[in-house]
Amino acid sequence: MKSDSRFTAFLKRKDIVISAKRYGIDALSAMSQGLFCSLLIGTIINTLGTQFHIGFLEQAIATIGGTDYTVGGLATAMSGPAMAIAIGYALHCPPLVLFSLASVGFASNALGGAGGPLAVLFIAILAAECGKAVSGETRVDILVTPLVTIGIGALLSAWWAPALGKSAMKVGDLIMWATELQPFWMGIFVSVLVGVALTLPISSAAICAALSLTGLAGGAAVAGCCAQMVGFAVMSFPENKWGGLISQGIGTSMLQMGNIVRNPRIWIAPTLASAITGPIATCVFHLRMNGPAVSSGMGTCGFVGQIGVYTGWVNDIAAGTKAAITAWDWTGLILICFLLPGILAPAIHHFVRKAGWVKDGDLKLG
Repeated sequence: MKSDSRFTAFLKRKDIVISAKRYGIDALSAMSQGLFCSLLIGTIINTLGTQFHIGFLEQAIATIGGTDYTVGGLATAMSGPAMAIAIGYALHCPPLVLFSLASVGFASNALGGAGGPLAVLFIAILAAECGKAVSGETRVDILVTPLVTIGIGALLSAWWAPALGKSAMKVGDLIMWATELQPFWMGIFVSVLVGVALTLPISSAAICAALSLTGLAGGAAVAGCCAQMVGFAVMSFPENKWGGLISQGIGTSMLQMGNIVRNPRIWIAPTLASAITGPIATCVFHLRMNGPAVSSGMGTCGFVGQIGVYTGWVNDIAAGTKAAITAWDWTGLILICFLLPGILAPAIHHFVRKAGWVKDGDLKLG
């Protein structure tokens, strides 16, 4: 019993909290921010440079190992370190552990391939907690802490990252294959599931990135996220006005989580809206996310989902698999991402209110 109490006290002293919230919510959400500040920003910079012919953004500013990098390319290349450091920040790592995670993130993301983000999540968490455990325990902390953090991270990257990456890719490939095979039912499933994940205090963006969710399934994911964000923003407008419209519509529908806990029925309208827009996206407009997978789970947050779809169009044209961006493409994107969620969610919410399930003030943001 004494050994157990000592171990518990040690974990408490080191701020090592083994819980679903710490690893499944805090770390995952932070990882998505790391992705946003590297991969997504890099993609946006590259798209701006290409589409507006901005010379500084189009030209290579560095050549590393025979590979030319633009400004956006450098940001994208740092996605592994950015994710790992963000995870370390969420786990309250001391400075030496936090800085050492840059190497861990680079190794796990590189060895994990397309499923690298999932490898980064698992390996960075373990390396961070091990680093925290030894931090400040010796007089040569400046040597011991980085050695333990990087050493464990590098070993786990070599051992686990390829398998974790392949597993994530297989799951993602299965979802994408099923969506191509059954676009209607999978359109509903993916749209609702990813949309709900976006509003929950977890990261839909990180989930989509970890599974490399692109293509038709990525389009359904975008539809679900937009239904939640735009749906909540428009249907709560009478209570939250313009500030609420902007903060939810191009920020996050997660702001409604406290209200959902108090009255889960306010979630009915945007969730049903996503069940409608998902199959419309897959079956009618064949909306595809051929940009970065992380964009599939961003919805209208900073318009990253729409930029991702547009980037995919541009990439497809460059690859010769798409002739041009058509009026039908733009119509589908605008309807799925903005107009339909803004019409369907308030309309469904009207009947929910008439049934007496939701009352005035239930959607009011604090």
